[in-house]
Amino acid sequence: MNWPGSNWPWIIWLGPVRTASGGVLRHKVQAVAIGLVVLVSTASATLGLTLLAASNTPFQHAFGAQDGAHATVTVNTARASTADLAATRHLGGVTAAAGPFAESVVQTEFGGQPFGQMALAGRASAGGPVDDVVLNAGHWPDGPGQVVLDGSPGGGGPGLGSTLTVTGVPGAPALTVVGFGNSVTSTADGWVTPGEITRLQAPGMPPSVQMLYRFTHAASYGEVRADVAEVSRALPPGAVTGTASWLAAELQATSNGAIMEPFVVAFALIGLAMAVLIVGNVVSGAVVAGYQRIGVLKSIGLTPAQVVVAYLSRVGWPALAGCLAGVVAGNVLAIPVLHNSAGAYGVGSQQVPWWASVVAPVGMFALVLLAGFGPALRAGRLSAAEAIAAGRAPRAGRGYAAHRLAARLRLPRPAGLGLAAPFARPARTAVTLAAIAFGATAVIFAFGLNSSLSRAAASQTHSATVPVRVEQFGPGGGGPGQMPSAAQDAAVAAALRAQPGTLHEVAVYGNGVKVPGIAGTVNAWAFGGDAAWTGYGIIAGHWYDAPGEVDVNTAFLDQSGLAVGDTATVYTGTGPRAQVTVRVAGEVFDPDSQARMFGSTQTLPGIGTPANLQLYDVALRPGVSTDAYVQAVNGALGSRSPWQATSQHDGGQFYSIASGLVGLLAIMVAVAAGLGVLNTVLMTTRDRVHDLGVFKALGMRPGQVLTMVVCWIAGPAVVAAAIAAPAAVALNTATVRAMAGTAHTGIPASFTQVFPPSRLALLSLAAVAIAAAGALLPASWAARARPAVALHAE
Repeated sequence: MNWPGSNWPWIIWLGPVRTASGGVLRHKVQAVAIGLVVLVSTASATLGLTLLAASNTPFQHAFGAQDGAHATVTVNTARASTADLAATRHLGGVTAAAGPFAESVVQTEFGGQPFGQMALAGRASAGGPVDDVVLNAGHWPDGPGQVVLDGSPGGGGPGLGSTLTVTGVPGAPALTVVGFGNSVTSTADGWVTPGEITRLQAPGMPPSVQMLYRFTHAASYGEVRADVAEVSRALPPGAVTGTASWLAAELQATSNGAIMEPFVVAFALIGLAMAVLIVGNVVSGAVVAGYQRIGVLKSIGLTPAQVVVAYLSRVGWPALAGCLAGVVAGNVLAIPVLHNSAGAYGVGSQQVPWWASVVAPVGMFALVLLAGFGPALRAGRLSAAEAIAAGRAPRAGRGYAAHRLAARLRLPRPAGLGLAAPFARPARTAVTLAAIAFGATAVIFAFGLNSSLSRAAASQTHSATVPVRVEQFGPGGGGPGQMPSAAQDAAVAAALRAQPGTLHEVAVYGNGVKVPGIAGTVNAWAFGGDAAWTGYGIIAGHWYDAPGEVDVNTAFLDQSGLAVGDTATVYTGTGPRAQVTVRVAGEVFDPDSQARMFGSTQTLPGIGTPANLQLYDVALRPGVSTDAYVQAVNGALGSRSPWQATSQHDGGQFYSIASGLVGLLAIMVAVAAGLGVLNTVLMTTRDRVHDLGVFKALGMRPGQVLTMVVCWIAGPAVVAAAIAAPAAVALNTATVRAMAGTAHTGIPASFTQVFPPSRLALLSLAAVAIAAAGALLPASWAARARPAVALHAE
């Protein structure tokens, strides 16, 4: 009866909610399992969406946020006055301008070793109408002797408080690093106060400034060239000495971002599949476990709709808590990842997009409710008697054949009971097997991808095969702007050969050449001796080993239309041997959009001239210290030599960030898989709690119970390992090839052949480890429980 003014409709729905709350409190472990699985899944989804957003046009976002410069124009102030520069601000196509900023290109040392050439600009502040520099650490220079470097601290370079020495200027001034900032288009390598530039000018060098412009139309190289040409026409002839386009920075940043997308997408898909499987398994199992109680409640008057509401409320509260905690965890995990990602892309800073923090928890919560709605609806439609019967045990006959087979094999009784148990719940077993397989695939894939990335880094940087390089870092003793003398070049070769730690050394010459069919210039590198040991990865063909042979990168083949084995004409300059015909012997791994060619000085004589000598590659004998060798060579060359030895470091920042992301995502997927196993064993334990009590009452020891429970999951784990191993190999190959495709390069076969049989067999044990870790907690409870407790828990 419904009395007027009563709250009877609310009571109708309050009862199911209170019933659900009681169910959550009585089944704390299962509620915790639901919450943790949803937490990990939501955190993974948040991180995955954030990474996808970070790798999807991060440069464009940062360029707009930081008011990036469409063009950086360097002007000789001896030819253009301040009034001339100010007038360019009002040109028709200019929307914003900043500067003039005094500029100086200097040679620097760090820690007593050459640090390279740097373009320093004098700016009073980081902000402005164009090129808003984002400070990553420290503060902007506010006095003499201070510098902010472009980039982020770390990586073995200078840190906050470090000192750089400027060489080649009177007094060799020292600059203290007080901060690190980021210019989205790298308008300078560092910034000092405006007054500092005067004492950093090398004698005889004309003073220059940089102007930064934004234009109405600057979407293509042609438009930027037209804009710069208009600025040049507005200034006196010869005033503009250099320009830089924002499109070059965009190309580099975009290629860095795109190359990460394949493995981020791979892990995102694995995480999504894991979430669907585990959450569906958790919720479905919880519904099945609650059938008997739901049957009892229906027998005392709950309607089908109330049953659905009751059970969705029961799984909804822990799922909601997991979603909220997961989105917080995802944001916390994303912060350091985005910080490193921004440094790799060169885009200043990145944040978790607001929509990722909304879509991930809302989507995961909806997934939980959808996963629970089907089983709950089926339970609501059952009669009270059917629900009670369904909650008692699996269907009759399931698993009996497996038990009889285990008995015939004369397996120990606990092991036989455990191995046969999964056949009683085939659907639950299949879902659990899939979850373990996904988790193991992620772990194996992570190890393989890290190995592939390590090989790519070693092949690109040659840090393993060429630990030392000798390069030019100064003009030498002859005066500013002069090339090293023949005697200074010969001294380098003599010093390297005199060192007992030298295993190999080869001179490397470089210059641009023309090849018919390729627009622009091809970067050609000629080696003055055997260079097969330098470690270039071979994609196809072989390293050149005869006169007239060269190796090229993928960009060369793409732009020329040639293939390995074809011949090409190369114009190296002027003279009787300026035109040579070469045969392409091999395709090397050199991911660059610029076409490149590698050969010997015998094949490319126009390149192998003293004016084109760029560096010396050096390999060391086993056991020789790189730092000690570098110091010895530099000591032999002397402080006035333009040549300085430096050590080669491991892979660049991209490879470090990619490896860290791979490990983080693999751990999260593996944890989710382990939680799924825990829930499966927990549900199986609850299903068979009566049997456990009987077994323990008949004398089954705790160790035997532990064996039986662990064997429940052993069979699915072995099958999952057999599935995960080939799946991970195929996924790694596909991902590495997709990453290479985004970088516009092929890959050597060795980059994907990272799974020798012994390693793959060992890594396959990840499935067993995930299963054992997930089963340990409920197995321990089952082993410790007394018979009376087990029978009472039923």
